[in-house]
Amino acid sequence: MAELQRRLAEFAAARNWQPYHTPKNLVSALSVEASELVEIFQWLTPEQSARVMDDPGTAHRVTDEVADVLAYLLQLCEVLGIDPLAALAAKIERNERRFPVPGDGAADGT
Repeated sequence: MAELQRRLAEFAAARNWQPYHTPKNLVSALSVEASELVEIFQWLTPEQSARVMDDPGTAHRVTDEVADVLAYLLQLCEVLGIDPLAALAAKIERNERRFPVPGDGAADGT
């Protein structure tokens, strides 16, 4: 993850794009790229969406948009000083406490 963030930072630095990589701009770009991913699935049935990677052309588009979303998310994390893996691990732990498995005793305090 750190290597990818370094490569993204070097790519932006070589093109003098850092002035444009503000948190606001990165979040906006992230939203646009996520919307482009949504667009691919917009009118598909649940069954069609489950098979979206079967078509090479569509699979390529999905893969590219996933990469764009991840790239902007990693750049945002870099700018804000967030460790994305640590943030995800902490979020999973909070969700495990908030939403215990039914019948495991956690919900009823036993």
